[in-house]
Amino acid sequence: MFYLSQELFFPPVSHTSSHGIVALGGDLSAERLKLAYKSGIFPWFEDGEPITWWSPDPRMVLFLDELVVSKSMRNILNRNIFTVTFNQNFREVISNCQNIKRDGQDGTWITNDMIEAYCKLNELGIAKSIEVWQNQELVGGLYGIDLGRVFCGESMFSKVSNASKVAFIALVNQLKKENYSLVDCQVYNPHLESLGCREIDRTEFMELLQEKD
Repeated sequence: MFYLSQELFFPPVSHTSSHGIVALGGDLSAERLKLAYKSGIFPWFEDGEPITWWSPDPRMVLFLDELVVSKSMRNILNRNIFTVTFNQNFREVISNCQNIKRDGQDGTWITNDMIEAYCKLNELGIAKSIEVWQNQELVGGLYGIDLGRVFCGESMFSKVSNASKVAFIALVNQLKKENYSLVDCQVYNPHLESLGCREIDRTEFMELLQEKD
């Protein structure tokens, strides 16, 4: 297992353990987080644990043209029951992602230190949010890291049915307009699969991540 020092460095993802862990330790500075995401690595740990850095294989991604919008979801979008904004209230989105109850999970990996670190990235224009409103109340959203051609999704929340799907679809539609290549969704879950996301080899993901315009 690789233990990080104060040096701004990550080992190659080829050194990742069979569980998907690249390294332990380090910090959540903006510089280290930027390097991590550009290297195909992200932090994922709980309060009281050392900072743990991951690069899973396979990797869950969405190729933008493969977005699946069901007939029922199209009906919801056409009814305009939600309003979507972009990067207007990052802190409230990430705080809701921290506090939302999730099936099968007792706690959250979004620690208070992580909130402050990602809010700093938001101030730097690197972390961004999508907000979904209903009757002027924030009812859903997501946030992630914008690498320019790839958007690395971190977490989403929904207080009413379908609000997180609305956020995800709005994000993808915006990324299409800006000629992005894909959304990094990190690890498999059925909610993402229903939207068209699929797993690919980490090697393929790294090649896509490192492609130049």
